[in-house]
Amino acid sequence: MQKLSNIGRRVIAGVAITVSSALALSACSATPTGSASAASKAATATSLASFGTMAELEAAAKAEGALNVIALPRDWANYGEILDLFAKTYPEIKITEQSPDASSAEEIQAAKTNAGLDTAPDVFDLGLAVTRQNTSMFAPYKVAKWDEIPANLKDETGLYTGDYGGYMSVGYDSAKYPAPTSLDDLLGAKYKGAVALNGDPTQAGAAFAAVGLATVQSGGTLDDFTPGIDFFAKMKSAGNLLKVDVTTATVASGETPVVFDWDYLNAAHVKDKATWKVTILPGTGYAAYYNQAINASAPHPAAARLWQEFLYSDQAQNLWLKGGARPVRMEAMTKAGTIDAALAAKLPTAPVNSVVPTAAQSDAAGKLLGEKWAAAIQ
Repeated sequence: MQKLSNIGRRVIAGVAITVSSALALSACSATPTGSASAASKAATATSLASFGTMAELEAAAKAEGALNVIALPRDWANYGEILDLFAKTYPEIKITEQSPDASSAEEIQAAKTNAGLDTAPDVFDLGLAVTRQNTSMFAPYKVAKWDEIPANLKDETGLYTGDYGGYMSVGYDSAKYPAPTSLDDLLGAKYKGAVALNGDPTQAGAAFAAVGLATVQSGGTLDDFTPGIDFFAKMKSAGNLLKVDVTTATVASGETPVVFDWDYLNAAHVKDKATWKVTILPGTGYAAYYNQAINASAPHPAAARLWQEFLYSDQAQNLWLKGGARPVRMEAMTKAGTIDAALAAKLPTAPVNSVVPTAAQSDAAGKLLGEKWAAAIQ
């Protein structure tokens, strides 16, 4: 699935993909930019300390003069403001925003298609399952704030690092539907033909998480998503499950009036539909983070690493918060007094108990969904 305007989706499981022409980036040969020695040093740097100082990294990135990002919708968790701030901070570095609506799997395919070219993506932003399936394509790198990132949200060698995330929630048109107070409410007649997933859970991260939430709120664990699959099979049988791709337009028009999605993406609809409300269901919550990684064959290795340092800075982490997402350094920044307290106060109340899937659980769930989902809801 692709990330779409205001309600984007991330592919989370291995699927056969035909890469669109949008990903067939110009096939010009990569040419060295800036200092060849600095670029070579950057390409093998596994941390800021192993490269040098921040000023030296900035100088090397400015010498390269370019950064290729991919699959970053500007209305996804405030990416637009983050990109603009990086451009303002480093005007010497031209950002090329490739295929903003591409999926996680298409990010990887673009890197393979354009390997060795100066058009290849320098960095990735990926859901966990696609991340786990493609670690051989990443360059290990630990940002300066590495120690402030929870151990369960990063690869211990630095191949990938969680950055921003949130909780699975339910958004709904409060003018037509009551606030659901439990998962089972959504099986009732009041929600007939009204409930939509944000994509297909065999492909889309938000839909995958909705099945995870249904699993843990139906007495199951993340080790086996069967209860979640069974729940949505019941919803389909009750006539409540919509098979409509969710976009801002479908929410605004009322075509998808009740939506499972990340809290920060559901919250974005409030500005387009005044009666739209968001709730995190009582009980065990489901949380997940998207991951940053550097292309091992990045044409601009210094800029790629500078981008990572920027994303984990206090300033950028607070911009995730402004977009309604929860920055990965939130706990450390709260203790240090560098979190934007006003923005943090606006976040929906987090569940008392919540779960975050491990890499192994994500892998197993993706496999199970691939085997059972289509038959369950056909």
